[in-house]
Amino acid sequence: MMRIWDIHPGYLNRQSLLGEHRELHGMVSIFMHGKTGYSHHPETLRWVGYGWALQMRHRLLRCEMELRGYQDRSPVALDDNPGSWPAKYVDPPGLQLQILRRKYIDKEAGRIPLPQNAQQLWSQHKYSVLARNPQIYHRIGLELAEEKIEMVELTLQVVELLKSGPSKGGTRNAAQHMWGYVREAWTDEGEVENWSTKRLLLQTQKLAVKTCQPYLLASTALSELLAWETEEDRGKF
Repeated sequence: MMRIWDIHPGYLNRQSLLGEHRELHGMVSIFMHGKTGYSHHPETLRWVGYGWALQMRHRLLRCEMELRGYQDRSPVALDDNPGSWPAKYVDPPGLQLQILRRKYIDKEAGRIPLPQNAQQLWSQHKYSVLARNPQIYHRIGLELAEEKIEMVELTLQVVELLKSGPSKGGTRNAAQHMWGYVREAWTDEGEVENWSTKRLLLQTQKLAVKTCQPYLLASTALSELLAWETEEDRGKF
């Protein structure tokens, strides 16, 4: 089945991650070159007119692939309807997690464990949300503490929130929080405070992988913040 997932690509195992990457390029060929295969598939139809979002999903896939040691040099040059994402889902985000849970029985898991409850889901997304909206970050934390939000609702909220890019200040703030988990493993001299945000994120990635830091390795922010941070630096993928 053709599928472009809406949940963070960190939840996908190697086969699913690389599979979505192939299918996304197949969809791009449909839009750019009039390929007919799967052109009437519901997954294809919902992305019609959302080239920028498709490029952004590719960017997210690419950053997740690079975190896991894969390289991608295949560009996606669609950029229509900038800032907008498809309004419809083939399957809502909460159901997508359930689909993966069934799919991965006795199979390799993704980088981020499939959450068992709303608290675990939140711990995986909290720095991504903090980078975008501190007020929502604090509100969700309170709602979870008071058991006022269910996992299905929270899944939809975080997926929708992550469709908007973080602010520069928000990204820096989240990156500094994340750096706190690995700073003791940094032994080189130099003023970390003078690093660019991109360098801080990349070094945090490297140290998280090197030290097998469990909290960061289960964080969506470990890859997705770089997808937005590098949008201007790298140009179109």
